[in-house]
Amino acid sequence: MTAGTAVVTGAAGFIGSHMVDLLLDRGFHVRGIDSLITGRKDNLIQAQNNTNFTLHVVDLRELKSSSELFDSVDYVFHFAGIGDIVPSIDNPINYMSTNVMGTVCALEASRNAGVRKFVYAASSSCYGVATELPTTENASISSQYPYALSKYQGEEAVLHWGRVYNLPVVSLRIFNAYGPRARTTGAYGAVFGVFLAQKLAGKPFTVVGDGSQTRDFVFVTDLAQAFLAAAESNCQQEIYNIGNGKPQSINRLVELLGGDVVNVAKRPGEPDCTWADITKARNQLHWDPNVSFEDGVQIMLDNIDYWRTAPVWDPESITAATAGWFEALSETD
Repeated sequence: MTAGTAVVTGAAGFIGSHMVDLLLDRGFHVRGIDSLITGRKDNLIQAQNNTNFTLHVVDLRELKSSSELFDSVDYVFHFAGIGDIVPSIDNPINYMSTNVMGTVCALEASRNAGVRKFVYAASSSCYGVATELPTTENASISSQYPYALSKYQGEEAVLHWGRVYNLPVVSLRIFNAYGPRARTTGAYGAVFGVFLAQKLAGKPFTVVGDGSQTRDFVFVTDLAQAFLAAAESNCQQEIYNIGNGKPQSINRLVELLGGDVVNVAKRPGEPDCTWADITKARNQLHWDPNVSFEDGVQIMLDNIDYWRTAPVWDPESITAATAGWFEALSETD
């Protein structure tokens, strides 16, 4: 007897593939959806021979509201979208189309199928440079760049479908996710992917600013557990912050990884600290992160070969990749 049927959008991506792993482990039938534009089939090697899993290569923006992929589905976990932050400055239309309209299409298919719960992967970037630390779900919204705006507007659509169409929805605002399979694209992206590729290449870590900035790093398996807890709970029309609750500095990350450092310019519009208040998730979802930062970094090092084909960034290429960012956001600082 299975635990039910779930759809995971962005199933071949970083967090989505770990969600697939957890659901299969719990006995679910899982229908993965991914356009494979940024997702990688290799992320699903562990699921491909499981008879409870199927992968469907679909761009959500082309999804029909009557899609059979959502028939008899209990839960929808919506991770699909563009995750790299810096390129959103130069590509806002693509971000808005993918992250907002892709979400709307997934919502419509879920509404038409009468799913039991739609769980949305929102982003803590909606808080911008947070003035409330630790940051609660009631903190002010201040999206600093198109990626943040697109994820927040996706969340607004999710809550709107909940109110207007009575679709049971929950939104989880993810802080700084990391873990095996953390995305590697051609774009300048998240710190772990950058640093691990540099370590493999014997290059210095490109630390932004003086490295004293802190991030609320949350391990990907803890994230997957939070999403399942949200789906199986009685909570709906709610927003939850999902982090570790223990910010770590970039300098501490460098210390754990081990290697030389070169400093690059601090980027405007980025916070000195991200720090999730996870009290609401603890109390209502009965969820707690289990993986310590030290253990999580060691797991990343144990899986470092994943980043062997990732782009290796240096100060010059980072300067070129972030030129649009500095031009746009320096004026708003």
